[in-house]
Amino acid sequence: MIQKKISVFATLDPFDGMTDTSPGRAMNLVGGSWSFAKPVRQDIPDPMTGKHFIDVPETEDLGPFLASFASCPKTGLHNPMKNTDRYVHLGKVCARAAALLADEDVEAWFTKLIQRVMPKSWQQCLNEVVVTRVFLENFAGDGVRFLGRGFSNPGDTTGQESRGYRWPFGPVVVIAPFNFPLEIPALQTLGALFMGNRPLVKVDSKVSIVFEQFLRLLVHCGLSPYDTDLIHCRGTRMGELLDAVRNRVRMVQFTGSSEVAETVARQVNGTVRLEDAGFDWKIIGPDFDQRWLDYVAWQSDEDAYNASGQKCSAQSILFVHDNWSDALLPKLGTLAARRMLADLSIGPVLSWNDARIKKHVDAVLEVPGAELLFGGSPIARGDIPDCYGAYEPTAVRVPLDAVCGQHFDLLTTELFGPFQIVSSYSDGDIPELLTLLERMSQHLTAAVVSADPVFQNRVLSSTVNGTTYCGMRARTTGAPQNHWFGPAGDPRAAGIGTPEAIVSTWSGHREIIMDQGELPDDWPIPPLR
Repeated sequence: MIQKKISVFATLDPFDGMTDTSPGRAMNLVGGSWSFAKPVRQDIPDPMTGKHFIDVPETEDLGPFLASFASCPKTGLHNPMKNTDRYVHLGKVCARAAALLADEDVEAWFTKLIQRVMPKSWQQCLNEVVVTRVFLENFAGDGVRFLGRGFSNPGDTTGQESRGYRWPFGPVVVIAPFNFPLEIPALQTLGALFMGNRPLVKVDSKVSIVFEQFLRLLVHCGLSPYDTDLIHCRGTRMGELLDAVRNRVRMVQFTGSSEVAETVARQVNGTVRLEDAGFDWKIIGPDFDQRWLDYVAWQSDEDAYNASGQKCSAQSILFVHDNWSDALLPKLGTLAARRMLADLSIGPVLSWNDARIKKHVDAVLEVPGAELLFGGSPIARGDIPDCYGAYEPTAVRVPLDAVCGQHFDLLTTELFGPFQIVSSYSDGDIPELLTLLERMSQHLTAAVVSADPVFQNRVLSSTVNGTTYCGMRARTTGAPQNHWFGPAGDPRAAGIGTPEAIVSTWSGHREIIMDQGELPDDWPIPPLR
């Protein structure tokens, strides 16, 4: 049985353990101990039934977290000169945790748990578990140790040498969103730990139970419960905590809304690494190829509407060359129409309700020349609570000059749900299109769908998106365990997934110059008499 296999670290059965009389219970981890705080939030309903299903604490008492936060020095829990055995130990924790996540029952348990709190298709939920497992496999054994690799340069004299080290920040904070309940907080928290930091973790309370269960798994696999704290609380309460530790916190890694990201940055005087909102674009190039038509249409549907469009890498605007328009656009509508609530290929929208979605769609449709390609209405929502949206996959086509002109702000506003803008262009519009991409403020993901290397280079050399896919198979969404994932064009940009992402996000450079040896003969100052 699944529950029997993982009872050593799990307190919640996502299959039948959450009922009106016996809800799941989220617990904080602080100072090495698990505890349940009161009062319990009443505004987090089951996204599929509307019923209360998890006791998530408000956590009003911040005192224990402040005390625990102060326990970590600036030099971290380990660094290249201190407690170096921890690098090896964390590699062993990764190996054990990866082996557990490879168990089919454990894999299915976490997949179901993700689906219970953030309803999306089984495959989308499973992908999170697989990405997390592969990430753990990547850093098992000596993988963590190698993240601490430095360098040395010969000095001017015998005994002099400069050494570069990757140094931790010490006490740090991870703030993670709802859309990837396991993958984002798991990868960022582990990255922080690998480099020697001690993180305080706050995940959106709608889904924070998932990371709690993963953290219990890590503790079961040998991670010290003193290495990290986990708090369940409202965003406003987390803001108060950041105010209280602003002179102590060394870095905050934030994933989520760009508006909130800027608020956090101001709170902690800019000591942030951000992976904020992404209004992500895809360009279908001029080199139409009938053989690729169905694939390009399928990938565009996947990018725009998987997880009901609730991905920071979701395709927000699609630029289609005139050579493709007549053949491609009808296929997008056909593919979108296959999505249904029954298999959660379309489902609840957890941060936009129907009224807010409709208001934005209606505003876009009022732009001169705009037309509804498909969607535009709520779905038959069943028992999905009204606080969440439930909308058809929707696309609105607008003229390129409208996007570039006075409607730019509206048409480049991210609707975090199943919605995209579609715009056509011709060869003569390419300079205007590139200027439009330059104006956009978020630079997370992008895609250039083309086999023409000249066109590819023209677009790639004129844009800055941090994770850009290129080629006929290009997408905007992709699992980041095998490549860097994060925005560019901002010195505060956070990365996730790869060794380079972990090193640049979770450590700083420290230079130590060793200067030893004999007293120099050419010492210019005569000895004192």
